[in-house]
Amino acid sequence: MSNQQPLELLEGEVLIDDVFVVRETRYGLFTSTTKNGRAMLTGADRDNVEMMTRWHLKCEQEGWPEGSVSVGRTSTVSGKL
Repeated sequence: MSNQQPLELLEGEVLIDDVFVVRETRYGLFTSTTKNGRAMLTGADRDNVEMMTRWHLKCEQEGWPEGSVSVGRTSTVSGKL
């Protein structure tokens, strides 16, 4: 994605697993961003966002578990009703 820019760490911030950070948004949610600037996950609990970001990145590297990926479908009806 061409709009990604390297992440600039804020004062006191450290990279988690040397890969991503979790920041609190102005609305009280938490969002994770990779050090390459790719927005990842958003959630209500910092620990859960950190845990699921780790899982998501692991699955991107090793492959997604069977049944965890859904296939997009269409709601268009073809033919005459």
